[in-house]
Amino acid sequence: MRTISVPLTLINLQDDGFHLLVEIVVFGQTILAVVDTGASRTVFDKTFIETHITDLKKNEEEVHATTLFTTSSTLQATIPKLKIGSLIIKDYESVALDLEAVNQAYEGLGHGPIAAILGGDLLLKYNAVINYKKMKLKMTILR
Repeated sequence: MRTISVPLTLINLQDDGFHLLVEIVVFGQTILAVVDTGASRTVFDKTFIETHITDLKKNEEEVHATTLFTTSSTLQATIPKLKIGSLIIKDYESVALDLEAVNQAYEGLGHGPIAAILGGDLLLKYNAVINYKKMKLKMTILR
């Protein structure tokens, strides 16, 4: 068993709440993801995924997405390597959604874009713990 600790960034949503962001690496590129304990699955921005994978499948069964951010239809793709801190996940079966509305809202609030939402599937699998005081996401790798 090994525990990793990843820094979090807290962004203010104009005194109407906040989001936690974490840096992840996908396709060798560092991107920002919202940590969303209410999202059932980890999802990636459709446009981001389409620039890296051409063989995408439409997922008709999962039309209502895995997060409250959007209800658009989803696409399926396999991410060859997803890295969260020192945690490496190979061949992650991902879902891609249109996150343009989220990014427009972020831009309107003066924040940069996100390319993913880290959801409950990975948070549960790796026993994630959010330490708000230290602004850290801890995840446990069972081996």
